[in-house]
Amino acid sequence: MKKLTRREWFRSSGKVVLAAAVAPAVLSNIAEAATSKASQASVQYVTHPNGKEMCSNCKFFIPGAKPNENGACKVVSGKISPHGYCAVYMPKK
Repeated sequence: MKKLTRREWFRSSGKVVLAAAVAPAVLSNIAEAATSKASQASVQYVTHPNGKEMCSNCKFFIPGAKPNENGACKVVSGKISPHGYCAVYMPKK
């Protein structure tokens, strides 16, 4: 095993320190991207059903206070109609 000089050790440990300093910022950006929601336009959201497929039957829908009130969605941003529909529709099981 090669013995490192003090200069070599500082150069190599500097890279580790830099990586450790940058890692939290990178991981924070990844976490933020994972928790952000899609726009209604990007998932072709409409306020009417697609046959029997509608937000109130979707596993991502979060109901409003009353059955016919707008609610929210776990993956799409904004107010969501229980009678709406979008491309990420996934029926409840």
